[in-house]
Amino acid sequence: MEYVGTALAEMTLPQISPLAGEPIDRADAERLAGVLKALADPARLRLLSLIQSAPDGEACVCDLTAPLGLSQPTVSHHLRILTEAGLLEREKRGVWAFYRLVPAAIGTIADLLTPPRKRATKKAPR
Repeated sequence: MEYVGTALAEMTLPQISPLAGEPIDRADAERLAGVLKALADPARLRLLSLIQSAPDGEACVCDLTAPLGLSQPTVSHHLRILTEAGLLEREKRGVWAFYRLVPAAIGTIADLLTPPRKRATKKAPR
């Protein structure tokens, strides 16, 4: 098994939220913008949703073309963008590649986009 797609983990996202009231530096803004750009496409958002809702939380390109109504090369392109952004993890099994979400990446982005006051008032799970 070969895992690919840890760009977000390897690429450190800013420690400070752009909504924290302090200026975010240029490099941090560029890294965060790159990840948000990967998310800013309806097909990619649907891919994340389809993969997350798949029975095992993973899917192959062949499972995703029909629901999206896109060709295999187009779906593969979108999956590559999401994988390079660190939002998906890719596992090669023989000739097939399976994709799954990287939960920590999604959580990190959500935290960065949640204003600190809102984060502080979030109720802890019981």
